[in-house]
Amino acid sequence: MANAGRRPDGTVDAGEVARFAAMADEWWDPRGKMQPLHKLNPVRIAFIRDRACILHGRDPKALDCLADLRILDVGCGGGVLAEPLARLGARVTGIDPAEENVAAARLHAEKGGLAIDYRTATIEEIAAAGERFDIVVASEVVEHVADLDLFVERCAECVAPGGLMFVTTINRTLKSFALAIVGAEYVLRWLPVGTHSWDRFVTPDEMEDSFKAAGLSVVDEDGIVYHPPSGEWRRSDDMDVNYMMAAEKRIVLA
Repeated sequence: MANAGRRPDGTVDAGEVARFAAMADEWWDPRGKMQPLHKLNPVRIAFIRDRACILHGRDPKALDCLADLRILDVGCGGGVLAEPLARLGARVTGIDPAEENVAAARLHAEKGGLAIDYRTATIEEIAAAGERFDIVVASEVVEHVADLDLFVERCAECVAPGGLMFVTTINRTLKSFALAIVGAEYVLRWLPVGTHSWDRFVTPDEMEDSFKAAGLSVVDEDGIVYHPPSGEWRRSDDMDVNYMMAAEKRIVLA
């Protein structure tokens, strides 16, 4: 099982933080080491946007369809996901434990005229401060944390009642080893070798169990597959490798 063993003191894996901090200057190079994230953006943004609009009764085609919704982007990196969410009208807070990543995110947002609240912080700190958000997003993050259940638990604490948590991550299958490790890192060189550890990938069942333990109910899920002719990532029923999940924090009536 992913992240099995002794429960650590927190969710941050210092080695993983250092790995991504070392690439801080490359977050906004669409042809560099972060190219896969840039290519994934249309699919993951659409998933978040559409489910949020269903919940709040909004038109997903509206340019400001996420207006005034508070979104927390956990493990925001250089802001590749935070910026398009802000452009849809959301009030975005992005947190990352690596100061280098936050600096890169702030600089890019300032150049684009976007008001995003970037902080060098952990999810534990945000939860302890009692902050609540309409949406909490952890995209391509859970496979890098020290303790999956603890991480989801802290994220769930930051979700307002009736709010949503979104996760995009990689399944732990032989197919994901072949494609996400061997193919993406060693053959195609889409990612630096060592970016991912197969044994830390999270199966959909494990992800759902973590959601349930944190008081969240899965309301949507989908796979993401690469379409070679177009060079695009697309939504699919195939969750063998990349997948997305949305979970809701139910409102408890007194």
